[in-house]
Amino acid sequence: MELSGKKVVVFDYGFGNVRSAERALARAGADVEITRDFDRAMNADGLLVPGVGAFAACMKGLTEARGDWIIDRRLSGGRPVMGICVGMQILFARGIEHGVETEGLGEWPGSVEPLQADIVPHMGWNTVEAPGDSELFAGLDADARFYFVHSYAVHDWALEVHNPTMTAPRVTFSTHGKPFVAAVENGALWATQFHPEKSGDAGAQLLTNWIGTL
Repeated sequence: MELSGKKVVVFDYGFGNVRSAERALARAGADVEITRDFDRAMNADGLLVPGVGAFAACMKGLTEARGDWIIDRRLSGGRPVMGICVGMQILFARGIEHGVETEGLGEWPGSVEPLQADIVPHMGWNTVEAPGDSELFAGLDADARFYFVHSYAVHDWALEVHNPTMTAPRVTFSTHGKPFVAAVENGALWATQFHPEKSGDAGAQLLTNWIGTL
């Protein structure tokens, strides 16, 4: 599959490790640009939305950069978007941190809540349970490990598809204490709770898989 020429914008709204993402995407074969420019983000083949830190702060930074509008417009036109870590969490309806609820983008129902585990944060390598028909994890062994750094997650997938003509989202889980959503493939919108750019060969394969769909 020819990957060269696929333009990917890493959206720079102040809350993501954009340089690591840029390097990982370039190694995977993409033509990468870090920017918050509206037109460039809208017109790229793929938009990657990173995120680190608090849910509320990320949402504030994203909306100030008009990222919420860009994501919505891209998805309305079937243009691919991928969220990473908090960049995935803000795609859900709400985040609850220290008892404070913050509204998310609402692309998916559900709440981002504290991990239910003895040790928090969840920091380090872990396996995932991906659906057999996953495109994101295609070519990866079942025991492939990915790098996580987070204290919050979505524990229950709430979106149901009742229209038989629509493809149900592919939801991948991992476990730290209680199972949580580790990745989602939902039409043009994909996301991972882990950091593929920090996940070695497995993460590189995953990014290559995403770029190959653009």
